[in-house]
Amino acid sequence: MTYPLIVLPFATLTLAAVLLTIGRPGFGRRMAASGIAAAVLIALTAVFDNIMIAVGLFTYPSEQISGVKIGLAPIEDFSYALCAAFLIPALFILLTPTRRTTTGGRS
Repeated sequence: MTYPLIVLPFATLTLAAVLLTIGRPGFGRRMAASGIAAAVLIALTAVFDNIMIAVGLFTYPSEQISGVKIGLAPIEDFSYALCAAFLIPALFILLTPTRRTTTGGRS
């Protein structure tokens, strides 16, 4: 199995979860926050994955990656950070019970 195929279920789950939260309050604000978090996580992934690969902690077989790299790290490695930044907040929203509001007492 190749790394792009391993990423596919995570990306699909992330997309589905995010789409299910479109109608929930604060969607735009949450997407902006997730975008900022994704940028930070991707930057950290770029730095630390490249360091770990450079010192030989792990390698990627060339026949199992797409071939697109940022430094020494294959592009697939960045998908986990991207998915986490969007999936975790979406799951939080989906798994948090909605509060019912009452309109007051009876007359």
